[in-house]
Parts: sequence; structure tokens; C-alpha cells
Amino acid sequence: MKQVSKNSGFTLVELMIVVAIIGILSVVAVPNFRRYQAKAKTSEAKLQLASLYAAQTSFQVDYDTYATCLTSMGYDAAPKGYYVIGFSADNTAQNTVVTTAGGVCANGQHRLVPSSVTAVGSRSATTSSISYSTWVVTASTFLAGAVGFISPDAAMGLDAWTINQDKELSHEALGY
Repeated sequence: MKQVSKNSGFTLVELMIVVAIIGILSVVAVPNFRRYQAKAKTSEAKLQLASLYAAQTSFQVDYDTYATCLTSMGYDAAPKGYYVIGFSADNTAQNTVVTTAGGVCANGQHRLVPSSVTAVGSRSATTSSISYSTWVVTASTFLAGAVGFISPDAAMGLDAWTINQDKELSHEALGY
């Protein structure tokens, strides 16, 4: 009697079906993964703004005013991050109050210049949807902002958050 050998393995058709299924799953999964990844990056903005709020509050207790002096108020920004944190302009009057009281407050420490925000990351985007003009400091109020690119999708724009003296956190522009 002759023995018939039974070949074990997969046919080419079966392998092609598996490859097609993997391709379909990746088409669905990769965009969702990128969206979740971008959403997770927003935690940096929330943490940095909470840190700025704490520094601004303690600064207000010492000098009875808010100011745009990020370095002087004890705010230490992350050396490399996804967001730029600060105000739209220096408040010279409030900074003078601080220097008169013996503090060190040089104009230009607010770190957030709307024209340079478009250079955050490696892309540029329109900033017209973000109202920077309200991100200011007075003696009794402040509104600080965080702006950055967090999505790898080139079609997405800037992501922007703000925090005020009442610790109200707001998502100004969705960037993912």
C-alpha cells in the first residue's frame, strides 16, 4: 500500500484573506489611535495652566496684583512641550507695580506671542479662530492661554485652552 502524505499549511488564498482583514482593521484603528493620542496630549495644557494659576495666585497674594511676569511669579514652563503658555501681551502698568514693590519683572516674559504661536511644532495654521485679545492681565483679573499643535493630522489646526482668576478652564479651539 502506498501512503499518501498530507500537506499541512495555509493556502495562498487563506493568507490573502488574513492580510485583507488586518488591513481593514488597521484602517479603522489607526485614526482612532491618533485621535486618542492627541486627546491625551491636552493634559499638558491643563497641567501647565493649573501651574500658572497657582503661581499667579501666590503672586497676587504677595503684590496685591496680577502680572505677566511668568518667570518672576515662579512659573516654570516645561522645557519641551506641545503647548506655548502665557498671555497675549505684557501688562506694563501691573509689571511696574511689581518692580516698584521690589520685585523683578521685565516685560517680554509672557512667552505667548500670537504671531509666533503658528510656529509651534513643525506646521503653521491660521489663528483667526482664537481670540488672543482677551488673554490679558489687569490688577484684579487674568486670562492665560495655552496653544499648540497636538494632532499629527495636517488638516487639524491649533488646540487652545484658557484659565482665569476663578480657575475656570475653557477649551477655546479643538485641535484634534
